[in-house]
Amino acid sequence: MSEDILHFTYRLSANDFDSADFHIDVNKQSMTLIAVAQPPYPFWTELSYQQCRNCPLNSEQVPHCPVAINLVPILDLCGHLVSHKQMAVEVITDIRSIRADTTAQHVASSILGLIMATSPCPHTEFLKPMARFHLPLADQIETIYRVTTMFLLAQYFREKESLPHSLDLNELLSLYHNLQIVNLHLSQRLKTAISEDAAVNGVILLDLLSKSVSWSIEDGLEEIRHLFDSYCKQ
Repeated sequence: MSEDILHFTYRLSANDFDSADFHIDVNKQSMTLIAVAQPPYPFWTELSYQQCRNCPLNSEQVPHCPVAINLVPILDLCGHLVSHKQMAVEVITDIRSIRADTTAQHVASSILGLIMATSPCPHTEFLKPMARFHLPLADQIETIYRVTTMFLLAQYFREKESLPHSLDLNELLSLYHNLQIVNLHLSQRLKTAISEDAAVNGVILLDLLSKSVSWSIEDGLEEIRHLFDSYCKQ
């Protein structure tokens, strides 16, 4: 097993089918997904098809959406699953395993989040630190905590590099607004590509999480403020 690669395995099982494994391998240095989909790619992966209105890429230079290409394999796994289907999932990494009983849409959302964060899309690049410390099936509060601490740690490193930096979270808010546009257009792509709704609803769940981050920032992170009371004493 290469030390230069991070390995993630989502092992799914349900009452009506044998377990199925979905592997995600990521280059540890660049935190870029090691793509497994091979051309010819489906038409719905073309950059110009449902292209995000905030996409800075040019279809002449980049013919296919970098996120969509990486989603092709997951549709073979869950493109036929209905969102509310109950299943067990075990997420196996190089250092631990996490097991949960959940629904197909939550499994799809967790996998989609990892794939998007490690795809070479200009609007998901900022999520790479979260992908390095991937937390499967993260809930709203966990996501808010991880996102904001990631961003603030990034500002620390920018300060160390003598780059412009700020503790103001408006920049993070802007990044997440762009991400919500990506989620919207991605769900439109997947509606064309699949027969059932688990993957599409997985994107919708991701979008709800991204909106919860935005709302929390705008509200002053009040949900988690009390956890830092010991830091705020005189």
